Amino acid sequence: MMDEVNEDMDNLIPKDAAGEEEEQDELFERDTIICAKGQEPLRIDKFLMGRIEGATRNKIQQAIEAERVLLNDRPVKSNYKVRPLDKIIIYQDYSPGTNEIIPEDIPLKIVYEDDDVMVIDKDAGMVVHPGSGNPSGTLVNAVAFYLKKQNPQINENDLARFGLVHRIDKNTSGLLVMAKTAKAMTNLAKQFFDHTVHRRYVALVWGDFEENEGTIIAHVGRHQRFRKLFTAYPEGEHGKEAITHYKVLERFNYVTLVECRLETGRTHQIRVHMQYTGHPLFNDDTYGGDKIVKGTVFTKYKQFVDNCFALCPRHALHAQQLGFVHPTTKEQMNFESPLPEDMNSVIEKWRNYSASRN
Repeated sequence: MMDEVNEDMDNLIPKDAAGEEEEQDELFERDTIICAKGQEPLRIDKFLMGRIEGATRNKIQQAIEAERVLLNDRPVKSNYKVRPLDKIIIYQDYSPGTNEIIPEDIPLKIVYEDDDVMVIDKDAGMVVHPGSGNPSGTLVNAVAFYLKKQNPQINENDLARFGLVHRIDKNTSGLLVMAKTAKAMTNLAKQFFDHTVHRRYVALVWGDFEENEGTIIAHVGRHQRFRKLFTAYPEGEHGKEAITHYKVLERFNYVTLVECRLETGRTHQIRVHMQYTGHPLFNDDTYGGDKIVKGTVFTKYKQFVDNCFALCPRHALHAQQLGFVHPTTKEQMNFESPLPEDMNSVIEKWRNYSASRN
């Protein structure tokens, strides 16, 4: 239990994020501490300090204030005294590795914004969050500049608190939502954890599918040998549960256009699940999609595929739809992003190629 708790607090307290952690889709998962039957009354902030190595009382109190620590499924105050069999839930908060977020004048595609949330349509190639190897040039740096321009009085701590509720990979394009208040972050985090957020991705993958739709269930976790990679564990002995629902949109013989709906959101989940089923994403250089997986041995076909790679020089994955309940108004919010030009071009090229062979 202590190992699990320590891992959770590592994410409760800001720190430098490893580069490979940058591409994570769902940030908010929770670990649970059950107080022992003989637990004596003790303030919850002091209790957590005693259970979590390296935790400071100030950071724990900040987490409690932001409602990232729940007691028996309800927000709690720092002076609450824990009792036997109390259930304490700690939400992970992948906040910036430093309180200093450097504003940078980088263009943003803001789809929607109010006092609580901001929905952004991210271009492929942009890292979401500063981290090891990516200290600048990220979406968070761009958002900091945008907020600073709106309100010159905003301070660095306010910028650091601006909350990423989820992320998408550097080379994945499409929609993501950011929380502008701590309460909005907690509310949206719970929606992600409860799997009530609607997320629909469009992907071009290698190969053809026997079924028109289906569900892929396999734990996703770090590769046991190559720690920067993630892999599927069908028996669930490693990693975390991951569920991807897919539906065929269009077939092009050697590649297929599919819709993927995430029930969970593990790091690289769609990419790993598609590789696991033998359908790696087209031009995914991490999971085997950047070479010819299906097709012929003819030179002309190889040249055709190389031309397709040049048209879409990244893995062909786009976060097209995003839906959630607004944390304040409780209104259902739905957003859609058109396919970017690189994916449109490569899809059309495969569509024409497939038609010419029929």
